[in-house]
This record gives sequence, C-alpha cells and structure tokens, in this order.
Amino acid sequence: MMTTLLEMREITKAFPGVRALDSVSIQVRRGEIHAICGENGAGKSTLMKVLSGVYPAGSYDGEIIFDGELVAFRDIRDSEDRGIIIIHQELALVPQLSIAENIFLGNERSRHGVVDWRETNSRTEALLAKVGLKEPPTTKVDSIGVGKQQLVEIAKALSKDVKLLILDEPTSALQENDSRRLLDLMLELKAQGVTCIIISHKLGEVRYVADTVTVIRDGTTVSTLETKNGLSEDRIVRDMVGRDMTHRFPEHVRTPGEVLMEVEGWNAWHPEHADRQVIRNVSFTVRRGEVVGVAGLMGSGRTELAMSIFGRSYGRNISGTVRISGEPVDVSTVDRAIDAGISYVTEDRKSLGLVLDETIRFNTTLANLRDVSAGGVLNKNEETRVAEKYRDALAIRTPSVFQKTVNLSGGNQQKVVLAKWLNTTPEVLILDEPTRGIDVGAKYEIYTIINTLAAEGKGVVMISSEMPELIGMCDRIYVMSEGSLVGELSAADATQERIMSLIVNEQGVET
Repeated sequence: MMTTLLEMREITKAFPGVRALDSVSIQVRRGEIHAICGENGAGKSTLMKVLSGVYPAGSYDGEIIFDGELVAFRDIRDSEDRGIIIIHQELALVPQLSIAENIFLGNERSRHGVVDWRETNSRTEALLAKVGLKEPPTTKVDSIGVGKQQLVEIAKALSKDVKLLILDEPTSALQENDSRRLLDLMLELKAQGVTCIIISHKLGEVRYVADTVTVIRDGTTVSTLETKNGLSEDRIVRDMVGRDMTHRFPEHVRTPGEVLMEVEGWNAWHPEHADRQVIRNVSFTVRRGEVVGVAGLMGSGRTELAMSIFGRSYGRNISGTVRISGEPVDVSTVDRAIDAGISYVTEDRKSLGLVLDETIRFNTTLANLRDVSAGGVLNKNEETRVAEKYRDALAIRTPSVFQKTVNLSGGNQQKVVLAKWLNTTPEVLILDEPTRGIDVGAKYEIYTIINTLAAEGKGVVMISSEMPELIGMCDRIYVMSEGSLVGELSAADATQERIMSLIVNEQGVET
C-alpha cells in the first residue's frame, strides 16, 4: 500500500485584489505520478510555487507535510535540500554552458575550491544515461533541441537526490515523439521510486502517465480522480471548466470563396548559414473564408515559412511571389506585409508577441499606432477605446485594459496578441501554434474566434503541432517536411495516420 509523501492542507494564497488559492488541499502518494489539471489561472502553478518555496512560508496560509514532517520552506534552495525539485515551463538552463556545467551549476563537484572536471563529467555521463541521452557532457546546451534540453533538466534534478519531481507543462514546446519519450521517462523514474507531479493541459498525456488527477478550478480543489478505472478526458474537462464540452471544436459550416492569398515558388536560406536552404520552392493558396492548416514535425520549416513571408522576419536570399486577390504584393518588410493585409501571430507570445510589463491597452494598439495618433502624438483616449473594443469582442477576462499583460492567464494573453493583429485589419492571418500552453476551455474560445474570422471572409493559416486540432479546425491541411510541402489533404481525407505517413515518406504530393 502506498504511503503519503506530500500533503498540502487548506493552502490559501492572496495577491492584491485576487485570491489565487482558496483552501486548496492535495495528497500525493509515494511512488505515484500525480497530475494537476485546471484552466489557465486556476492556481496550479501558484500551488507549486508555494510548495517549492518560491512563495515562502508566511506568505500563505495552510500547512505542508512532506515525508512525515511539517515543513516551512524559506526559498527554493530550502525545498531542494529536502528533495523537492521543480522544472518550470521556461527551462532554467544557460545556453552557452555545457550540459555538465548546467547540471552542476550551483552544486559544483570540487576539490579544495577547484572544479573537479573528471568527476563532473563522469557523473554527468551517468545521469545522462539514466534519462536516455548520449550527448557528451561537454556539449553546449544551445546546440541540442528543446526535447533534449528537457531531459537535461531532469538529469539536473536527479543529481540533487530528488524525492519529488514537479514538471510544469513539460511537453508544451515538444513534438509528439519527444513528448512520448519524456512521458516514458517519467514512467521509468516512477519504477525507480521517484514521485512525480505533472501539470499539463494535454489530457491524453495525463491519462497516459498519471495514477491520480487533482482538478483545480478558480483557486479551489474540485476533485481528485483515480485513473486506474479508465478515467475519461470528458470527466476531467467537465471538472476543469464546470460544464460539459460535448465537442472539443465548435461546429462550423464554411463555403470558401475565391483565392485570397497565393504564395508561389517561395525559397529562403538560413540567416546565419548561407549554404543551408530552409524553405524549398513552396507554393500554396488560401481562399476567403477558409482555414488552412500547416502540419509538420519540429524543424520542418513551418515557422520559418510563416516568418519569411511576414516581412522577411526570418531568413536571407528570400525569393518567390505573394499575391493578394490576384495582385502581387510587396512583403519585403513587416510594415509592407501589414499594408498588404497580412498579419502573423507568433508561436512565442511571451518573448515575441507581447510586451508583458506593459498594459493591455499598450499591446493592443502596438502594431497599428497610426490609427491612434495624430501628428506623431498618441491619442490615449482613442487607445483606450480600441483596447476596450477588442477586450469586449474577444472576451478578454480583465477588469481593466490598464492591467499589465503579464498578470493575465495564458489564454487571455493569447487573446491580446490576436487583438493586436486584428487591429491592423488584416485580410490573411497566419496563426503559429495559436493554442500552445493554454487550457481546453481557452482553446475552445480561440477556436470560436478563428471560426468568426473565417465567417467574416478572412483567410486563416493555422500552424499547429497538434494534429487533432488541425483536423478539427481546418478545411485543408498542407504537410511540410524538411522545408518542402510534401502533401495536401482535404478535411474529409485528413487523419493523423495519413499526415504522419506523408511526413515520414516525403514522396510526392497527395491530394
């Protein structure tokens, strides 16, 4: 019988104007994988920050019992000394340092004050073997992919004699193969006696690894569910959002019109490696009122294609033709692309899509300051009017457009990014991973916005790593591999198996 390793009792945490946690309780058994699910802003990450000492004892009410003892952590180092290690969604690695240096950063193996590189590298090799990495310890972190960087983070945790490993959205930036590898590693660690807590919006992954699921909604514990009896995703969703969601994707009936955007013979080379072509003779079309998907594995060139079209934001020696409503347009700069009627919603909203420390008002009008200014002077009242218009239209949950964007949930941040680009009155919107890192309820709202845009006659290009999302939302799906289009599928013909078959075979175009 499993014993309890962690118990958090009646945890309450308040910030100015909001109670983030309201008497949340959770029990985690020794040797299990325990999932915490909830919508963005439900309090999941706040609860883990309380547990890991980011929010120290005294800044919250309630009790934490770990390994049979009442604990009161003063900071992260305090919780790590007890064996509680948290891996945040934004990885805490130094790209310019080696794998070994990252793993033992702040915990150096030394003799007489001098780093013992032989021991450091030897221990690193053993840790990397545990997580299934074959890279030499001296490999620079910035030379390996995000999936392997996640494994380095786990190796770093294992170097600290971890008893409880907390992973916050560990697969949000990973492709399907890397995600499955990470989830299988969690199961291996469980077999070795490591207890894990996973925070995830991907309910299929939760059901794959978790023994127990705790659902938090609006800062309170809603339910604790066992998965051994075949827990359904619909049950988890119902507890997360407080209502049934019979369909994950809103119903839509589309009748695409004439060709709105046509890209022909598009080529682009790597911005730093002049001999490396990243986009190879790509041609595609988007019709009015149509949602066109772009599928492909990480590194297939999807984002590079989008960014190179949008004002040559990526790449060099770019060539090809873009037509809007049959007329060639100049997309050689971001301003010219916007003037041509094209907008691009980046996959990285926090770094590239938003100025997080600025207000919703600031971000909403940022891409179209001409419409809220006169003679080079901003009209603050007009800025406010525009921001409030999009707040209401997109149902951005905020008491005021003067709130800093950093304080919004991921789903509401994504709506602000959409508002910023909708304010440029585009004809074509390129959406790069539009639902990455947001919960199922917020995803549904984003899907509804996309459907509304298509109904208004806009053309939408949707890049996504989630194949069910593409199949559920798109009228046609282009498939990319190694910088080329290798297939096109209609909505009626698209399945995950057919998409993957096109990716791995790279032979011809299926229509």
